[in-house]
Amino acid sequence: MGDAQFSSDTRPVGEPVAGASKGAVDPAINADASLVYNYHRMHQPLQAADAIFALCSLDTRVAQRAAQLLLDGYAPLLIFSGGVGVLTAGRFAASEAEAFASIARGMGVPESAILVEPRSTNTGENVRFTHALLRERGIQVRRFILVQKPYMERRTYATFVKQWPQGDGEEVAFTVTSPDLEWEDYPNGDNPRDLVINIMTGDLVRIRDYPAKGFQIPQEIPPEVWSAAERLIAAGYDSHLPS
Repeated sequence: MGDAQFSSDTRPVGEPVAGASKGAVDPAINADASLVYNYHRMHQPLQAADAIFALCSLDTRVAQRAAQLLLDGYAPLLIFSGGVGVLTAGRFAASEAEAFASIARGMGVPESAILVEPRSTNTGENVRFTHALLRERGIQVRRFILVQKPYMERRTYATFVKQWPQGDGEEVAFTVTSPDLEWEDYPNGDNPRDLVINIMTGDLVRIRDYPAKGFQIPQEIPPEVWSAAERLIAAGYDSHLPS
């Protein structure tokens, strides 16, 4: 990994960068984005769990993936965690968690199988608020399937392993998954390409920096992945970098 110093700008998150107009896909940018995207995906095998834990966001395909896992019998409980974040303000009529739960109900998930945590605004709060909610309800979970966007799998896993309370009989195992989409198929109208590149490049910097802050367990970043991120940042994909 390099030690380059990055600073964010005041351009709104997701605003197209110079030279990255809609429909004009630079092959070099696309190749670097694909490399970073695939690093974030962990491809962990699924196994039966006590609960499916969906971390909500702007991508409603996460809700569909989580609901389908429950309908396929992977777990009896489906948790949706998410309030209103920077990227979802004004997007849904209620919290992210409520919006995702509505999608699950529409797919046939029974109300009795759904638990909603509607206040969290970041991954650390997803951990803390959901842990508190489960304790309040007297629900014991020993194994989770975490469901996230593909480019947030790795940071989600690293955060949960670090921050979910362990010990005193609370040892918990985590597997992470996401909608099964390759980079070429992931961007859509609700998740535009430039916005996704901005977010996942910033999250790679967080994977590098956050272990020292106590937020995550360390994750090795291959040199070629870090070099790709540096090129993306130099190309202007820098609006989601940590401050």
